[in-house]
Amino acid sequence: MARIFSDKKLVVASHNEGKVREISDLLAPFGVEVFSSAALDLSEPVEDGQTFIENAEIKSRSATGESGLVSLADDSGLVVPSLGGIPGIHSARYAYNPWSEERDFNYAMDKLNLELGDKDRSAYFACALSLAWPDGHVETFEGKVHGTLVWPTRGNNGFGYDPMFIADGYAQTFGEMEASAKHAISHRAQAFKKLINACFKS
Repeated sequence: MARIFSDKKLVVASHNEGKVREISDLLAPFGVEVFSSAALDLSEPVEDGQTFIENAEIKSRSATGESGLVSLADDSGLVVPSLGGIPGIHSARYAYNPWSEERDFNYAMDKLNLELGDKDRSAYFACALSLAWPDGHVETFEGKVHGTLVWPTRGNNGFGYDPMFIADGYAQTFGEMEASAKHAISHRAQAFKKLINACFKS
C-alpha cells in the first residue's frame, strides 16, 4: 500500500518554472504549500539514470536530502520512435543551442523537424513522478500521452515541445490548448492521477 502524504509543505525538485507552475496547479486542490528547488537554492543533481523513473528518483532523493522536506520530482520528455526514441530522457539537453549556449526549445523543435524529414511523426510524451520522504521511502508513478508531431509549430502556451505536439483525438497542439484542457489529458496529468489516488487524501 502506498504511503499517504500528510505534510503541508512540499518541494518540487525542479528549476524549470513552467514545470513547477504546472505541478503547483495540479496540487492546488490539496492545500499544499509548494517550494521549488530554485526558490530554496537547492543543487541540480547529475541525472545519470537510464529511464525517466530513475532520473526522477535521483532528483527527488537529492532535494529531500538537502531540504529535509518531502520532495516531488518529475522527469519527463518527448519520445519519437522513428528516431530511435530521441530526445527521450535527454529532452532538455537536446534543446541546448550551441550558438546561444542556452536551452532553446524553438531551436530544439526546428532540429527535431529537420531530423524527422518524411519519417513517421508518431510520438509520445512520458512523465515519471517520484515522491521521496526524508526517511528514504519513495513512491513512483508514470504516465504517457500519444500523439503526432506537426510543423510548423502552433501556439505559445505550455512549454518545451508543446507547440509541435497534437495528442491523439485532438485538433489543437498542446501549445494551443488552455492550461486546464492540457492538464486534463497530458502525460503529467496521467501520472498525477496515479500519484493522487495513491498518496493524497481528497
